[in-house]
Amino acid sequence: MHCMVENLMQMANVNVGLVLVVLLAIAMEGGGAMKICDMDTTQLADCLPSIRGPSPSPPSNGCCDTIRTADLYCLCGYKNSYLLPSFGVDPKLAIQLPVKCGLTPPPECQQP
Repeated sequence: MHCMVENLMQMANVNVGLVLVVLLAIAMEGGGAMKICDMDTTQLADCLPSIRGPSPSPPSNGCCDTIRTADLYCLCGYKNSYLLPSFGVDPKLAIQLPVKCGLTPPPECQQP
C-alpha cells in the first residue's frame, strides 16, 4: 500500500488533495494505518463528523488528539482542495479544526 501512495505522488500533475482523499478512503475501509502530515490515517476518521455535512459536530477528543500530532504547515496544503467536497469533506471546516482543538495554525492557514 505504501508503494501505491508513492506511485500516486510521482505522477505528473497530481493534486495533493487527491492523495489525501485516497488515504482517507483507505483509512475508512480499514486498509491499515498510514501517515499523512504526521497523522495516522486511521485516526483521521475521528474527525469526519466535524468536517462533513451541513451541521458538523464539534471535534471529538480523539480528533483533537490526532490534529495535535499533525504537521499544520502540511495540512495548509489542503485548504483550497477542489476534490475534498466531492467526498463530502468541507475544506473550510477542515482548516478550522486546529483552532477548534485549541491550536494556533500557521498564519498562511488562517482563513481571511
